[in-house]
Order: sequence, then C-alpha cells, then structure tokens
Amino acid sequence: MLTQSLKSVPQECGDCPIRHRAVCARCDADELMSLEEIKYYRSFEAGQPVIWAGDRMDFVGSVVEGVATLTQTMEDGRTQMVGLLLPSDFVGRPGRSGAAYNVTATTDLVMCCFRRKPFEDMMERTPHIAQRLLQMTLDELDAAREWMLVLGRKTAREKIASLLAIIARRDAALNLLPSEGKLVFDLPLTREAMADYLGLTLETVSRQISALKKDGVIELQGKRHVTVPDFDRLLEEAGDDSDGGMLD
Repeated sequence: MLTQSLKSVPQECGDCPIRHRAVCARCDADELMSLEEIKYYRSFEAGQPVIWAGDRMDFVGSVVEGVATLTQTMEDGRTQMVGLLLPSDFVGRPGRSGAAYNVTATTDLVMCCFRRKPFEDMMERTPHIAQRLLQMTLDELDAAREWMLVLGRKTAREKIASLLAIIARRDAALNLLPSEGKLVFDLPLTREAMADYLGLTLETVSRQISALKKDGVIELQGKRHVTVPDFDRLLEEAGDDSDGGMLD
C-alpha cells in the first residue's frame, strides 16, 4: 500500500515532475516503457537512512520529492556532510555494488528506484540513458569543484548567499522558471544542517541570514520560506556573476 507521500507522486513516467531533468530526460516512449518495467518507488521519513556507506546497493534511482544528504564518517566518528541530493539528482553508481557515502533523508523523501543490474543492462542498450547519466555526472563534477571554492575561499556571508543561490537555481529549473529577477522557494535545510554543510557555527549562519534579510537581499516568512527580490543582487553577495562564475 502506498504511503501518503507516494500517493502524491505521478506513477506514469510522462507525468513525472522531474522528467525534464532526470536520467530519463532524453528517453523516447519505448525506452520509458522499458524503464517502467524495472522501476519502483520508495519513501523515507525525515532523518531516516537511505543507505549506509559500504553497504551493498542493489538499486539506483532519482530523488523525486524532498532532499537527502551525503555524509562521510571518519575513523574517529566525526561526520562531514559532502553533498546534497535535490529533486532529479541521481543516487548510486552503475557498475558499483557498494555505497560510497551515507545517504540520509533530510526531509520526507520519495525516490524513483531501478534495480541496479537491469538498469546497467538497459544502459548498454539505450544510448540516451548513458549519455544523460554522463552529462549529469559531469555537472556533478562541476558542482563539486564550485563547492570547493565556496568552502575554501569565500566569507561566511558569501557561503550563505552561495547556498541560497544554488537552491534557488535548482528550484527554478525544476519548475521551468527563469533563474532571474524575483525567485521564491522553500529552504530544504535547517540552519543546523546549513552550518554543518558550510563548515560554520549555527550562530554564524543565523547571524548572516539575519544580515542578508536586514539588507534586503532576501525576505523570510518563517524560517524556511525564502523570497529573493533580485537574483542578481544575491549573486553579487555570493561573489558570483550572473553566469555563476566568480566576479573579477
């Protein structure tokens, strides 16, 4: 029996809200039909683990709703958040049977999953899937390199603005909206999670968000509903230009 969160997700691939950005984005009708035969949905409550690093991973899949975190635990027990999984992001690696990182649902999460071996077989027969997965992997590499810059060279204010800009862009892309002018979105992370991800203290995160709000860069309704009156202004605060690169 489907949970309430699963009931809200269209079961047909053609109606999927992440269809235009997911690994199946380039698939034709026959390819989607083949994917339908090996897919299934899974839901996770906020805080629930999806997979632990080192565990056997018999599935791959895409985030349909919600947000998950990628974390790595060091030998002394310390844990570092190393990535965010937002809607349309791909989880798992074809050809790799074990999970490289802990994956944990940050919010209530719905995933569209494929059994790993049938998915690997389909990749060999379906260039559209292999090509799209390669593109997504290269985009992920670019994002990781950008995040190295955020963590290593930016000020606390720029880090907060950068994270808000990344989330705003992704939300706009998922909703087929232009990432310019006024943007409105719900922040998927608590301030504690933001602090962990950015390598800042909770007090610093709260102080910088309040400063961005005071300066009119963002507007807040509650702690999670964010309005960005002028996206270019937010990019300036992040130290980026309108294309997402660093300002000279």
